[in-house]
Amino acid sequence: MNQNKQVQKVIFTGAGPGDPELITLKTLRHLRDADVIITDRLVSEVILETYANPGALILHAGKQRRKEGSTPQHIINELLVEYALQGKKVIRLKGGDVSVFSNLLDELQALNKYGIPYEIIPGITAACGAAAYAGIPLTARNYAQAVRFLTLHKNNTIQAAYWKELARTEDTLVFYMSGDTTDELVKQLLDHGIPTDTAIAVIEQATTPLQKVFSCLIHEYSALFGNRNYVSPTLIIVGKVAALHEEFKWKKEVETGDELYFKPVTKNKEEEVRA
Repeated sequence: MNQNKQVQKVIFTGAGPGDPELITLKTLRHLRDADVIITDRLVSEVILETYANPGALILHAGKQRRKEGSTPQHIINELLVEYALQGKKVIRLKGGDVSVFSNLLDELQALNKYGIPYEIIPGITAACGAAAYAGIPLTARNYAQAVRFLTLHKNNTIQAAYWKELARTEDTLVFYMSGDTTDELVKQLLDHGIPTDTAIAVIEQATTPLQKVFSCLIHEYSALFGNRNYVSPTLIIVGKVAALHEEFKWKKEVETGDELYFKPVTKNKEEEVRA
């Protein structure tokens, strides 16, 4: 790779969970003078159309579980290095917060290998955005003393002993990337003794105009929502605080079908991603 001596910092930043107004002022400033923006799927198109430098090269390098067309991580790493060494100002734009359930570590390691500087800007992660837009205080006093961020994107990612501990904790549990495994999640918690008066809230497309919240007591979940195919992205909140949604929900839900706010990934050859 040809290296330009005037290598600029690569900017890693979060776009928030959906609502384009949830990006930070610092992110906005960097987008306005970016040369290259490498963006994930879960980034509002409004952000790119409204706030990005009109002359910037925008590369869609998204991932989506079980979907062809997801960009391999090694290609994203190569793109970051390639354009940075050309002296371009590169923005790596991720949905939510840049460091929560993302491949930030892989990308930082790729830059370190070539001595490329970087800056990490925090954003609003999906848990905080979804909870706020659903009227759920994640650590409400007398309801929860802590909150845990987890994922169950595969059924075997949590061991039996930990399921037992999760079922008995009074912490708020927030599951990312678990829409396809929600039935299994509920089953495991019930099988391991979670109190039946514990609440669950499943939030589709949080903070967007298409947000929907499905809430109930956890022992009622299978009868009310079992086998439902949730629209991605979906975030799940389990705990006493989830019951507060019904009292404090403030965002009006639009009656729609299964419309998508975020475009699905499309099948691209690796060389097309680079184009």
